[in-house]
Amino acid sequence: MNDDRYSPSPARGRWAAPVANGPLSCSLSVPGSKSLTNRELVLAAIADGPGRLVAPLHSEDSARMIDALRLLGIGIDEVDGGEGAFGPDLLVTPAPLRAGVTVDCGQAGTVMRFVAPLAGLADGEVVLTAHETALHRPMGAMIHALRDLGVDVDDEGSWSLPFTIRGHGRIRGGRVEIDASASSQFVSGLLLAAPRFDVGLHLVHTGERLPSTPHIDMTVEALHRRGIRVERPAPGEWLVEAGVPRAKELPIEPDLSNAAPFLSAALVAGGEVTVAGWPAHSTQPGAQLPELLTALGAHVTRRGGSLTVRGGHGIRGGDLDLSAVGELTPAFVGLAAFADAPTTLHGIGHIRLHETDRIAALAGNLRALGGEVEEFPDALRIVPAPLHGGEWPAHHDHRMATTGALIGLRVPGVEVDEIGTTAKTLPEFARLWERMLGTAPTGGAGA
Repeated sequence: MNDDRYSPSPARGRWAAPVANGPLSCSLSVPGSKSLTNRELVLAAIADGPGRLVAPLHSEDSARMIDALRLLGIGIDEVDGGEGAFGPDLLVTPAPLRAGVTVDCGQAGTVMRFVAPLAGLADGEVVLTAHETALHRPMGAMIHALRDLGVDVDDEGSWSLPFTIRGHGRIRGGRVEIDASASSQFVSGLLLAAPRFDVGLHLVHTGERLPSTPHIDMTVEALHRRGIRVERPAPGEWLVEAGVPRAKELPIEPDLSNAAPFLSAALVAGGEVTVAGWPAHSTQPGAQLPELLTALGAHVTRRGGSLTVRGGHGIRGGDLDLSAVGELTPAFVGLAAFADAPTTLHGIGHIRLHETDRIAALAGNLRALGGEVEEFPDALRIVPAPLHGGEWPAHHDHRMATTGALIGLRVPGVEVDEIGTTAKTLPEFARLWERMLGTAPTGGAGA
């Protein structure tokens, strides 16, 4: 393990976003995908034997998932990772799920939505709660679905966290309908646990829209990788066969969405940024970054497993549908602030229900720095305007914090009020950012 890469003590507190003094020229690596890490942890926990996750993400969200699974009786041990790893590998040993525990999901949507169905497989009570800033996050669709599957859920009529699941050691499964318009994580959470249902699962989405579909594709691919058959007889419909996922040793891809602010920096500051280890194929939403950044004027190349983004002649404004990749919205707001024409980002209504109301927070933050923003229920329209320095509130949201860093590349005096929020998915963010700009020692994570 290369300890220079693994940063268990991320930067905290107020952070002055560094200004780029010239065009960038940087090659870096980013840690593993949070979405993949937490999905593979769940599947490894219900597999047919011990398995190993290679180069997983070590962050607040993944730590919450590990803690939750350990509380439920799953063995998870850290073992030395390979050369250049950001942290240790994880050896996961399945065991019967135990009850009589309280799971604190923190701010992690994947934990609250993925662990709830697992808790129904335990024999007894499991309490799910979260950080006070995350108690507002939608859980009603999951509670409704679990009840339809025969699971006893006591939410005291709130349809939200905290609530108690009283499991009976098994879930029969079968057909269930769900409105996952608020989050694709409801679908993924049920699909991940479905192999251990007695008769599998026939899941039907009944809502008018389904956000972040690449994340559902990721879940289906993860199940296939472990030998579980998933059929899709119609749009918004999934059939998962009953069975036991195969134990495997699996590498975790780099988190492509966490690469977004770094690649975007090449357009804001000029020059080029290369991210190593970019997969040839990926179901991560961030896999759409090359096409989206090209549409804004970037020059994008792939070579030897790396992706390079080079700034062109300014940033083009335009109209972007981000319905499938809503988590990239904060980075594109940062780009749109410096575009040559107004930019509309639409299909993003679901991001109002993330760590914060991201649409309102992005609009408010940008206006406070002199920006011109129109806010709609499902969209943002950014009209480029001269910006000035000032505080950039993170709103307890990691992607809000990284957007402040992106804007600060060109606007002196931008201060993120709590850079520590980036530890949710990228504890090394501040260190990587400073090395990208040449304001921290080279080597290690910046190599």
